[in-house]
Amino acid sequence: MNTAEAKRILETALICASSPMPLNEMRALFDGELGADSLRRLLDELVRDWSDRGVELVALASGWRFQSRPEIRPYLDRLHPEKPPRYSRAAMETLAIVAYRQPVTRGDIEDIRGVTVSSQIVKQLEDRGWIEAIGYREAPGRPALYATTKQFLDDLGLASLDQLPLIDSGDGSRGAEALAALEQAPSLIEAPQASLPLDPPHDDDLSLEPVVPSSPALTAVPEEPAPPQADVAPAPEGADPLPSTDTPA
Repeated sequence: MNTAEAKRILETALICASSPMPLNEMRALFDGELGADSLRRLLDELVRDWSDRGVELVALASGWRFQSRPEIRPYLDRLHPEKPPRYSRAAMETLAIVAYRQPVTRGDIEDIRGVTVSSQIVKQLEDRGWIEAIGYREAPGRPALYATTKQFLDDLGLASLDQLPLIDSGDGSRGAEALAALEQAPSLIEAPQASLPLDPPHDDDLSLEPVVPSSPALTAVPEEPAPPQADVAPAPEGADPLPSTDTPA
């Protein structure tokens, strides 16, 4: 098989792929006839071939894909003028803290934000495939440690966490600073396929006033705080208890 034919096959497969294509799938296209180095040379050629078009070939965390260039997206948005729901500030700060501080526990996030973290927010981010539990901290209660996923990087259009926007302030201990940096990547915030439903209002999200000591820096691991307890009035004698609506973390 000559180079031109191999490049044509690879280009077609990438255009038709429904998700980023990793190198091992590309090798399967050629039944192992092409090695990784040969494939990378073909990919470099395709990147150059499409350099002056409205579509570009990019490397992401889980593979390679064709996507529209940022300057073309405003025109494509006219085909779908409806806007997806915006994220709540609580959900976005939680995601930003996980991205810049990972791995973290819910206690770490609460310590940084200064307010409690709703179990629903954590579940939404997990269901979207942006964060996942990768282990447990050796501490009382063995809290889950959360980190971002390859899907998060793919939706952000990045190949690695090193490409995340830098935090401007020298002290990155506050969730607002991490959120401001993350918002510099509009593909995650605005892409319709990357939308989350708005979170219902929670008392803990109405104010960012600290209720626990904040972490001095993103590089320090705080002590795991005790889980926040809600005050519940006792039910009248003889009344049936209300079912719990809390979602486990």
